[in-house]
Amino acid sequence: MENLPTDFFVTSSAYTPTAYRDQYPSIDPTTPALSQAGIAVIITGAAIVLVGRDARKLQATEDSLRKISGGGVGDTSTGTVECVSVPTDVADPRSAEKLFQVVKDRYGHADVLVNNAGVFSSTGPIASVDPSEWWRDFEVNVKRMFLVTRAFLRLLKGPTGTGAGTESRKKAWIVTMATGMATTGVFAGMSSYSISKLAALKVGEYVAAEYPNVSIVVLQPGVVMTDMVLEGFKRFALETPELVGGVGVWLSTEDARFLSGRFVSANWSADELKAREKDIVAGEGSEGYTGREVWLGAVSMRN
Repeated sequence: MENLPTDFFVTSSAYTPTAYRDQYPSIDPTTPALSQAGIAVIITGAAIVLVGRDARKLQATEDSLRKISGGGVGDTSTGTVECVSVPTDVADPRSAEKLFQVVKDRYGHADVLVNNAGVFSSTGPIASVDPSEWWRDFEVNVKRMFLVTRAFLRLLKGPTGTGAGTESRKKAWIVTMATGMATTGVFAGMSSYSISKLAALKVGEYVAAEYPNVSIVVLQPGVVMTDMVLEGFKRFALETPELVGGVGVWLSTEDARFLSGRFVSANWSADELKAREKDIVAGEGSEGYTGREVWLGAVSMRN
């Protein structure tokens, strides 16, 4: 690892000729084209519903949003951001349902869900790990993501039914945070995290197939410096939060709906992806591109 260039994880999984590690004009959320005015956004772990188990961290995030918006958080009369913090244990189905009841009572609906909750609990060879720690990654990264996604889909307005796509005709967006470890190579000692995040790709496939009105994209954020980054990866952590946030906003627009059911890296150029829309939708151009990554979804998880 110490001999690899700091852009290794960017170039080794590049799909577009141009790669970014910081925000650029096409994904700048302050531009009118990416305005989320009137949109209700739920973010786990334009009204923003912040979800997490730690009320203090939620309050800190809300305070940050208040500063960014010039003190306008909670003041819809000025057209700024309204933010609601909801302490929730999304591992509990009843708690997740209660969260969305709060959203329904306050806004009547939700438009965007960002599945951002995740853990990296277990490291080491499979024979040496603590089974409970290994399985905890699945409890959070798979089960909790499933429960929140399920509750979000049930909140969408429209007739209910049992067939694919019958829950609602209302358009909505889901962005699920993943990792390049789910599609690129094998990182010894990181099996639980990689495999649990790989499951997110399959959930994305099924939601896209069963709910055509919902655009769902699994987003690989790159390596952003967070408290989850292991020591050996810190020198690669050059992606900015602004890059990931901007791409997430773009993916929550009609312009990016063609990527539904697919895996996308935040490093890839939004402009170049859009230019290849027809090929991506048709599933063309996947042959010869790092093999297994395309099969798992670097171009499409459905084609």
